[in-house]
Amino acid sequence: MIKRFVKMTFKSDCIERFKDIFNASKDLIAAMEGCKHVELLQDINNPTIFFTFSIWEESKYLEAYRQSELFEGVWAKTKILFDAKPEAWSVKQL
Repeated sequence: MIKRFVKMTFKSDCIERFKDIFNASKDLIAAMEGCKHVELLQDINNPTIFFTFSIWEESKYLEAYRQSELFEGVWAKTKILFDAKPEAWSVKQL
């Protein structure tokens, strides 16, 4: 299993728009082949920082999602809302 964390910092006036984008796409992402889980987390000290957390059967499924039209559409809407460069980590449990 691959666990994926993506840290995103948003302009404060764009937070609600991002939440709407996530809520509209989370079920579609979860339905992608190999996706086992998708959720959105918000930093408790800085409300402009969010993390997506997803679990994938294998890295090939994560990469297929990242190359999909769904990802391209969601990312295009999301990246214009950023206040800082996003960071991402793919990890495995030991």
